[in-house]
Amino acid sequence: MWLGWLAVGLLAIGGWCLLADGLPQDIAYDVIGLASVGAIVAGIRIHRPERAAMWWWFAAGNFVWVLGDLTYEFYEHVLHQEPYPSLADAFYLSAYPMMVVGLLMLVRQRRTGAGLVDASIVATSLGLMLWIFVIQPIAADSDASTLERLIGVAYPAGDTMMLFLLAGLATNGRKGSPSSHLLGLATLLLLASDVTFAVLSLYSDQQPSVLDAGFLISYVCWAAAALHPSMRGSVAGEEPDVRMTRRRLVLLAITAVLAPGLLFVPSVGAEQLARWAVGACGIVLFLLVVGRMSGFVATVQRQSGQLADLAMRDDLTGLANRRRFEQAVREALAGGRPTVLLLDLNGFKEINDDLGHAVGDRLLAVLAGRLRNAVHPDSVVARMGGDEFAVLLPDARPGDLPVVVDRLAGTLHEAIRVGEHDLLASASIGSADGAGLDDPVEMLRRADVAMYAAKHEGAWHRAYEPGLDERAGAEARLGAELRAALDAEQFRLVFQPIVTLPEGRLAAVETLVRWEHPERGLVGPDDFVPVAERNGLIVELGAWILRTACLRAAGWRREHGPAAPPKISVNVSARQLAQPGFPDTVREALATSGLPASALAIEVTETAVFTGGRAVEALHQIRAQGVQVALDDFGTGHSSLGLLQSVPVDILKVDKSFIDNVTKAGRHAVIASSLIDIGNGLGLATVAEGVETAEQAAELHRLGYRLAQGYHFGRPVLDPMAPSRDAALTFAAVQ
Repeated sequence: MWLGWLAVGLLAIGGWCLLADGLPQDIAYDVIGLASVGAIVAGIRIHRPERAAMWWWFAAGNFVWVLGDLTYEFYEHVLHQEPYPSLADAFYLSAYPMMVVGLLMLVRQRRTGAGLVDASIVATSLGLMLWIFVIQPIAADSDASTLERLIGVAYPAGDTMMLFLLAGLATNGRKGSPSSHLLGLATLLLLASDVTFAVLSLYSDQQPSVLDAGFLISYVCWAAAALHPSMRGSVAGEEPDVRMTRRRLVLLAITAVLAPGLLFVPSVGAEQLARWAVGACGIVLFLLVVGRMSGFVATVQRQSGQLADLAMRDDLTGLANRRRFEQAVREALAGGRPTVLLLDLNGFKEINDDLGHAVGDRLLAVLAGRLRNAVHPDSVVARMGGDEFAVLLPDARPGDLPVVVDRLAGTLHEAIRVGEHDLLASASIGSADGAGLDDPVEMLRRADVAMYAAKHEGAWHRAYEPGLDERAGAEARLGAELRAALDAEQFRLVFQPIVTLPEGRLAAVETLVRWEHPERGLVGPDDFVPVAERNGLIVELGAWILRTACLRAAGWRREHGPAAPPKISVNVSARQLAQPGFPDTVREALATSGLPASALAIEVTETAVFTGGRAVEALHQIRAQGVQVALDDFGTGHSSLGLLQSVPVDILKVDKSFIDNVTKAGRHAVIASSLIDIGNGLGLATVAEGVETAEQAAELHRLGYRLAQGYHFGRPVLDPMAPSRDAALTFAAVQ
């Protein structure tokens, strides 16, 4: 609609230019003006803007201007007079306040302090030019009457007010809407035509019709702004951007030097009044520029402070970050007896994997608030990254640490409600004091060593002591040796038979790993697997074990045919199961070796799948390939029976602790009997682990067990298919 109006309006102005000067052209001029007023009213009715009053002021101002045109033409064509001043001037001048009110309402939606200062700089310089070249000459005209001089000055005075508001629109920094752009264009055309008319009236008798065309285009733009759909909003546009950009700097620089530059104009420099005006405006401009720069400096300082605060604060929790915490520790070491506690959450990764990062983030945020409330206000609580938090006690007394640890324990033992989930967070805490230290990094390192010791021992809290460094150093060295051992192929696989009862026929073999250390000899898995779990090497080592076991089993089947073990089982750690690509690792091992999926079983512990999530999902994917799943050490974990409802299981391996006393009357015999009943009832194969005597084997058979494993049937050996196992029995000493 607005584009159509704009096109029709410009065509009408083109037609007006072709008409002969006189009554026809004046009538066309008035028709365009009245049509523009009607279009503004139509725009208000159609779009129903939020600030309708502003648009009604614009409509009223344009209408009063048209009344002024009609009145002047009445004098000219009916009364054949050209009076000045006249009633037409009253209409023209009364339109200025209406337009100013509307523009003021527009600028108020878009103003900022910096924008107003910039507008004042521009308006002061341009207003000075208006005063020198228009207002002052009119006021000094001795041939005109006092009323004529007042009326003559009133026009440029109104233009000056509109100029200030237009400068406010131009320098505010908002992008604005199309409607506001059209309003600005309409005002600019009006001012340009009005000022040009005033200057020509002073210095020339010529008044070309192009000036009237400028007024007409201004009419059309007012109406187009009202017809544009964006007028229904506040027309304030986006948030202001009053940064000192290059364009803004150039604009302000040019307008600021206009005032002193006028002194070089001979006619201005020669008049004392003009020099005083230039001097006064120069002072005003200087004060405005100083104010603008003061605001600019204040903004920079405020933003600098905000950036400094953000650099020291964790975005998610609002706590101090690592940098701020290290700074606080350094300050505390300089003048107090600080103690640092590091907390690392247990099981947080599983929460992220199972419930999503949004839930995990919310948990961290709630937990951060609880930790802050659990300590003294003088203490510093920080999020060091991930799921690790730290607490600084700046001047801790000997009895403070146990109290704080107990408070933290109470905080973590309370369930945290996140959405529909009630979550429990546990943590391992390490603490270190600042005795004899001046380095915050060393203090944090000690707390970190103590925290990992607590995690390794399964303890809630561990305080630092020098012996922990030796243990941590030994573990680090062992981790490095494990890396080298894997590269040097120092690991060996041994296999322990799983047999049928009572025949003792080979039903399967379990794969176990040994480290053939060049200096320490054979190293059992209990000495190196936990370290591999913690440093992540278990993923690569486990993949090697799986791949090698499948190759060996496939080789036995090709070489020995039906005499080969029907099935081979491989132990898989919790960390392996958590890897997104583990099911693909199983698939590749089977494809590379040629071993049927039905000949492979994956053994997992209850603790590896207790939290569910990605581990259980991986088992479902593995089982879909045709691989069986065995639940190892069954009966020793949390909610063992509950796991049978959520975990895809084919084989139960009853823990040795229930087998040791199976020949004696008591709880263990009852539990062993109940477990075989559970397995049979669920259609699962049940294996008794750790069978060491013939009596245990006989009793297990009587209870219903048909599969067993233990030293009574065979120790782990390098090759279960070898005719003589004597050469392999050296591996049996390391379990």
